[in-house]
Amino acid sequence: MKYVIGVDLGTSAVKTLLVAQDGTVKAESTREYPLYHDKSGWSEQNADDWVEGTLGSLNDLLSGSGVNPQDIEGISFSGQMHGLVLLDENHKPIRRAILWNDTRTTEQCREIERKLEDTLLSITRNPALEGFTLPKILWVREHEPNIFRQAVRFLLPKDYVRYRLTGEIHVDLSDAAGTLMLDVANKRWSPEVLSAFEISFGFCPPLIEAGGLAGTLTSEAASLTGLSQATKVFAGGADNACGAVGAGILSPGHTLCSIGTSGVILTYEEDAGSDYKGQVHFFNHAKADAFYAMGVTLAAGYSLSWFRHTFAKGESYDSLLQGVEHISPGAEGLLFTPYLVGERTPHADSVIRGSFIGIDGSHTRAHFARAVMEGITFSLNESVDIFRAVGKQIDTIVSIGGGAKNPVWLQMQADIFRADVVALENEQGPGLGAAMLAAAGCGWFPSLDACGEVFVKKAKVYTPNEKASQRYGQLFRIYQQIYYQTKAVNQSLQSFRS
Repeated sequence: MKYVIGVDLGTSAVKTLLVAQDGTVKAESTREYPLYHDKSGWSEQNADDWVEGTLGSLNDLLSGSGVNPQDIEGISFSGQMHGLVLLDENHKPIRRAILWNDTRTTEQCREIERKLEDTLLSITRNPALEGFTLPKILWVREHEPNIFRQAVRFLLPKDYVRYRLTGEIHVDLSDAAGTLMLDVANKRWSPEVLSAFEISFGFCPPLIEAGGLAGTLTSEAASLTGLSQATKVFAGGADNACGAVGAGILSPGHTLCSIGTSGVILTYEEDAGSDYKGQVHFFNHAKADAFYAMGVTLAAGYSLSWFRHTFAKGESYDSLLQGVEHISPGAEGLLFTPYLVGERTPHADSVIRGSFIGIDGSHTRAHFARAVMEGITFSLNESVDIFRAVGKQIDTIVSIGGGAKNPVWLQMQADIFRADVVALENEQGPGLGAAMLAAAGCGWFPSLDACGEVFVKKAKVYTPNEKASQRYGQLFRIYQQIYYQTKAVNQSLQSFRS
């Protein structure tokens, strides 16, 4: 039996999967690393922590599986998007990486809008938002000029890890689309954007398709992981693009709900012709010559992990969510907005913060836990609303991530989205998508679609409960009012945050 490895570089940990030719996950391993929030709205990590974690996870994976390294033919990557890794002339990081959920760059976003105006959406297909890479580059250049002068090139998170494993520098199109510097339709760095901000083409890494061969392992990487130096290394893609691949979102009519640290609603797009006017993101897919549109909730799974850490530290999620199934939809009048780090879709607002609305003396911790789950799902439903408003038919949604591990939450998604929600038998999220890119790249299948027919295995389907859906429909309209009712309050509170 031959195998491939999928590496999923997340915000809190790196996860590696060893996958056989029949799509069976033979082994998996996870290594965590720290996240730094030195100031309100800041989010950073040490890029070398990713490398150390990945090397350690690969070594654990191989030693624990008992598989012959010669039988592992390929490896590919999925990675957190938008993060800025600045490299010096020796390709060493010159500061911590600034992450996708960092919101310090509002002023730089306004500068981008002033300079590019309508050109921005027509080329990059996305508005200027704090999470993207270009505003981060401009922030460092303005606020840390001595550090920026040392920078000769930037990379994105997974691409830095892959560079350390292969010695080769690339960035794939699906990740490059999240920098706000890519001409998405023409698959090239945009001369107009780079010229407007005096960024050289040499500062940008060479582009490659997500399924493209990026090299083989260095002797050092092979020694540290236990893998063969001949192992083929494929570029890999952005986490959401790989999540879509791993869920079989590879043709028109397919929609994905992914609840990780952030949450997304994603639909497949055949070409670059769709125009959402910046309401949602529009990126290159990890599948060659395809695209996807995506709405984002910044603090999806993070909202639940924050709630557990703050009010149930040390408890399991099973313990935290005990009893939520006995509480009726709407948590008996308690609503939660998951704006813990600002929001992305439909409100591109770095200042807004979360709320519990309707707290009553009769509410228990279980009510609050259910309200958090519902609030996350309501936020994701804002994206479903946008897609339906432009004529997208959304009848079936494949659910992956933390929200797919709890049957109560899966039913809640079906009721709120008013669509059939499909859980996967072998749900492994972006890591499986990365493994599929390696499997197709190794020539095991004639196409990524053919690989999906073998690797993606559907399990249970959750159908909407009409009574619950009607109740949620009413609550959703109330939920949508909270942003507008609390926006001014949060702006007033901003100066009091550290």
